[in-house]
Amino acid sequence: MDLHLIENRVLALCPFVEEIALTTYSGELFAFIYPNFEALKEANIINIEGEIRWYGVELYNMEVGEQEKIRGYKILKESLPKKKEGLYDLEKLKETKDIEKISKPKGEPDDEVYKLLKFYLISLSSSTVTPSSHVELDLGLDSLDYVELFLLIEKGFGVEIDEKIFSSIMRVDRLYEYIKKNQVRVSKASVNWEEVLEEDIGEKLLYSPVIMSAYKTFLLPLFKLYFRLEVTGRDNIPSSACIIAPTHQSMLDGFLIEATLPYKILKRSFFLAFKQVFGTSILEPVAKHGQSILIDANENLKHSMQSSAIPLKHGNNLVIFPEGARTRDRKLLEFRPFFAMLSKTYNVPIVPVVIDGSFEALGAGMLFPRPKKIKLRYLKPIKPENLTYHELTAKVKKAIEDDIKRNLL
Repeated sequence: MDLHLIENRVLALCPFVEEIALTTYSGELFAFIYPNFEALKEANIINIEGEIRWYGVELYNMEVGEQEKIRGYKILKESLPKKKEGLYDLEKLKETKDIEKISKPKGEPDDEVYKLLKFYLISLSSSTVTPSSHVELDLGLDSLDYVELFLLIEKGFGVEIDEKIFSSIMRVDRLYEYIKKNQVRVSKASVNWEEVLEEDIGEKLLYSPVIMSAYKTFLLPLFKLYFRLEVTGRDNIPSSACIIAPTHQSMLDGFLIEATLPYKILKRSFFLAFKQVFGTSILEPVAKHGQSILIDANENLKHSMQSSAIPLKHGNNLVIFPEGARTRDRKLLEFRPFFAMLSKTYNVPIVPVVIDGSFEALGAGMLFPRPKKIKLRYLKPIKPENLTYHELTAKVKKAIEDDIKRNLL
């Protein structure tokens, strides 16, 4: 296996990877990746890990066999360390596996702006906050955290910040310097999600009950015939508003939910989808008349969240994939807590859904679906009750994992 050729292939696939060094751990390929931060900044991308994973590592993995796939990676904040002869110092990377041991520490500013900013970041992350911390790569903040951070900065410092500005100052020290330069006050603030989501953004729901019914009438018999579709648990869907949270194995999944929901429930169900996929010229008409709400992962995050809440505000259902992306290896991805926040805010139950077989039918990289058997199971609803966002997220994921294990026996 020529590691250098693989490195060059990933570089060719993803313009946001500046350097990559491959090595092996327990017989599997592992990559150390240094992003092209300038290119990311110019593209206003703030979900760096997702961009590099899906449009670099996983695009490469789709092209190769099992033995050549990259099974793990570490995204670094600093350029990869090199030996005198210019080669990457893999031994140093293997020993540390942690860029904090490579980066030089920087002292913390001793003023109220930094202390309050650090307080906000600690409330959003379980990781140690330092001036050199990258808010995504080190602190693990996601889209929900970003919006909360932007709101805290606006309320606490009087500084407006958006994704375009944020994409160029994603290190704590740079964020601090921007706030310090533009501050009009320094005061503790908090975020009330119900107030944020209740803001009028001037958008209305586009109901398409006739078209939705037509989709279902056409798709359900087709799926039963071609995929031998088997559906269980539909009686677990409550008659009142709820969040339907399926696993995400393929591009078929949204259509499978659409085909299997009872007519009465389908007519008042809306689907969350990424604009980058369903906003294209081919799929936009389907989304527009398919009761879909298109969101962007890198722009107008607050607006996207407010748009997502509109169905629940009006007593409708929302179909949202907690993983936020399709699996590339059939394993569950990390569940993002946005769906749990919506559940808590509107006090609506979550119906976990296990989709089993769509990965084999139309996995990543396939152009035409194969006639593989698909099973779809609606699980018992989970109420938000007194759970935190993260506890609720974990409970939904565990319900899905337990169901998958039971059905493997």
